[in-house]
Amino acid sequence: MKFLLSLLPVILFTACIGEDIVDDYVQPVIRIQNIASSIEQGTSHQFGQQFINNVGQMEEVAGNWSSADPEILSISETGLATGLAEGQTTITLSYTDEFGETASASEAVEVGPSTVIIEEPMMKSGTVSTTSSYDLTGQFTLSEIPDSEDLQLTFGGDYIADDGLPGLYVYLSNNPNSSSGALEIGAVQVFSGAHEYTISGADLESYAYVLYFCKPFNVKVGHGAIE
Repeated sequence: MKFLLSLLPVILFTACIGEDIVDDYVQPVIRIQNIASSIEQGTSHQFGQQFINNVGQMEEVAGNWSSADPEILSISETGLATGLAEGQTTITLSYTDEFGETASASEAVEVGPSTVIIEEPMMKSGTVSTTSSYDLTGQFTLSEIPDSEDLQLTFGGDYIADDGLPGLYVYLSNNPNSSSGALEIGAVQVFSGAHEYTISGADLESYAYVLYFCKPFNVKVGHGAIE
């Protein structure tokens, strides 16, 4: 009996194993936020930024802003753009980290008779798939809850997860390989069919993946890109 009990953690760990080697590295990403496709001549607009480092965690950095044609549109080191003359140009935001890796993003901007702000999407979607030999699949949507600062993660009727996976938890993350720094949503209680989670104080644009991990062993068993 003692021998069998000693084997139990090994059996449970084996049940969770999906990939033998987990690499926490991801390509750094920088995003332009509060995007305006057009800026009224003679006025200014404040662009925003978000940087995701090489382990998938948000980090405050001083990105480098530039305008392809500063005679049409100037932009300050903080992302404040000013429309100077009618026309179209491109703004670029870049950042080089301590390892010499550069992330960049660009947006076309027109200077014209009015300012047009691009509305961010209120809903994204994706499909979770297994990274182990156990069943885990299902389509999902991640959406903003009106009149709140919360998100709703919703799975449809095609969702299925093996109830033999011990300590199964679901997360939001920017790193598909690690739960470190991820937002823990909670323990999985539903293993088949439609269900949903309410996520407090989360931003729709701040995460790129839904992750499933066996939390006691910190082993990934599935993920889905949020698109």
